Amino acid sequence: MAHDRKFRFGVIMPRAESGRQVRDWARKAEDLGYSTLYVPDHFVDHPLAPMPTIAAVAACTTTLRVGTLVLGNDYKHPVVVAKEAATIDVLSDGRSSSASARAG
Repeated sequence: MAHDRKFRFGVIMPRAESGRQVRDWARKAEDLGYSTLYVPDHFVDHPLAPMPTIAAVAACTTTLRVGTLVLGNDYKHPVVVAKEAATIDVLSDGRSSSASARAG
């Protein structure tokens, strides 16, 4: 039996060095019909921190789910990450796709 869920596509944020680039790219992804946008946490390839970036993406879009592709856990305390993810989930009206945002 087939399910009624639509097939969705996600996208990874390319290197961005300004808020304008982040907003333009996120809006374009949303306009093209992508459902999820992920931001990686790499020091060399992506100069912007992922949590503030996904918060900015959520603020400038209306349908995109946001999340991090990977997090450098050696540099981030798990409790702080969980609080940040949960905050982004609340501020984006539930559009954070981060698993820790839905934990207990």
